[in-house]
Amino acid sequence: MAHSIRPITAADNAAVAGIIRTVMPEFGAVGPGFAITDPEVDDMHAAYSRPRCAYFVLEVDGRVVGGGGVAPLEGGSSDTCELRKMYFLSEARGHGHGRAMLTRCLETAAALGFRQVYLETLRTMSTARRLYEAFGFQPRPTPLGATGHFGCDAWFVKELEPGRFLIG
Repeated sequence: MAHSIRPITAADNAAVAGIIRTVMPEFGAVGPGFAITDPEVDDMHAAYSRPRCAYFVLEVDGRVVGGGGVAPLEGGSSDTCELRKMYFLSEARGHGHGRAMLTRCLETAAALGFRQVYLETLRTMSTARRLYEAFGFQPRPTPLGATGHFGCDAWFVKELEPGRFLIG
């Protein structure tokens, strides 16, 4: 199974929107307050072509099956980014792709000059939460910034130290 993680292109927009709209309902993340309703979902390439933003897709055997990215935290400090829209189709889970994508995103965040990474998720996404915790993300009692994702009920933050964000 040949796989790669690469920057998103405009040609990937439909596939990524489809992944987001497939995965989020699996976890009950539908309707207002969830990323599935964000306007950027239909044009992720343009949304992440802005300064200090990056979005990557996971391609397996020539097919886009996941993605994840970073962007400045809306309503946050300039040294904080948000890990955004990291989702994988069910067939891509359990193969180490989440670790690879998270590593790529954290490396990129550090290279873009961010010192802290924030993320929002759901308590029911236990596998994802375990991955974040394995990478040193610490739970927070309340959200940061102004993402508009009031449906999320679990928040995490990680301080970036160059070369020190990987699993030990």
